[in-house]
Amino acid sequence: MAGRGRAWSIGAVGLGLLLSLAGCGGSPSGDPVRTEVQQVLDRRSAALLGHDEAAYGATGTRTEYTRLRALPLAAWSYRVTAVHHTASGATADAELSYRVAGYDRAPVDARRSLTLGRTADDSWYVTADRPAGQAGQQLWDQGTVTVVRGAHSLVLGTGGSAAGLTEFARLADRAVPAVSGVWATDWSRRVVVLVPRSLASMAALLGSSAAEYRGIAAVTTGEAGSRGRAPADRVVVNPEAYSVLGDVGKQVVLTHETTHVATRANTTAATPLWLSEGYADWVGYLGTGRTAQEAAPELGRAVRDGEPPGELPTDADFGFTSEPTELARAYESGWLACRMIADQWGPARLGAFYRAVGAHGQRAGAVETALEQVLGTTPREFTARWRDYVTTQLG
Repeated sequence: MAGRGRAWSIGAVGLGLLLSLAGCGGSPSGDPVRTEVQQVLDRRSAALLGHDEAAYGATGTRTEYTRLRALPLAAWSYRVTAVHHTASGATADAELSYRVAGYDRAPVDARRSLTLGRTADDSWYVTADRPAGQAGQQLWDQGTVTVVRGAHSLVLGTGGSAAGLTEFARLADRAVPAVSGVWATDWSRRVVVLVPRSLASMAALLGSSAAEYRGIAAVTTGEAGSRGRAPADRVVVNPEAYSVLGDVGKQVVLTHETTHVATRANTTAATPLWLSEGYADWVGYLGTGRTAQEAAPELGRAVRDGEPPGELPTDADFGFTSEPTELARAYESGWLACRMIADQWGPARLGAFYRAVGAHGQRAGAVETALEQVLGTTPREFTARWRDYVTTQLG
């Protein structure tokens, strides 16, 4: 953050400007308490963006300021949706929206629950700011955020040193140009990587149980089907699974996840997981020298046992709660399908096929139409061709 460690004074004109930048929530009609709470949160947001710790402290606890001050924020605002009175003050439900400067084209949205008290002169102040029920944590909920900047990456971590995070930045900086080399440059060409301290911390960020991500080295946040407005993505690392990978494996994982960031705007509800995960693996393995046998051991074992796949995997086959061997075969099947397209039709056609599927708008007919228009084939012919390719590569 520019000017880290400095307290900037905010005059009346500067405060008005910062409130505008923070996205002032306005004054909800008919509820004076909600209006007052909104105004406190607007001042709090302006102080955070203005690096004014004293002004921030005047609105309540400084815990979040201390944990957040290294984060380069372009926007930060709350929108109060409800206020509930308590014996000691109130709690507020709010939607937090923020953007990291230089990285987020769209905001990150998070549901928050704030606890508020009242001063002797009846002013509101914040005593706690937590994730709302069932909502995932934000990284700063887990401790002070350490920031490492790469050429194309921003790595944010808790519980570790800047030196430890530098390795993630180095690998992410390799991943970004590798992805752009095949996907072109119609994306931000920057990636934000979150490195929590443990698997449990990773799961808390994702609002899920740790069991769902055990053995998964990293995931990318963001939802498909955003109607052309790609959400801000975060690559979230599972430090326990990631640490046991070799150098090539670590690079493949970060390149895979960076591919998801790059392709997000073209990944919609029409895109099957065999294509989105297979394409990310195809990009991830490019240039590694890994053979099909090395990169698809579980599927290779099935082929040698006389049990080759008959159909492309369904979305359900990619569930993190699936049996590990079946999950591995699903990923390997998608990768070989995309690898086959690149080998037999060319990498440019693979990218065009991916975009055409996502542009269809709905799942029904998306793959069928793109197969015909981009690859000049049918689902039946494509599947048969893929089965032969799998057997040839792995048999």
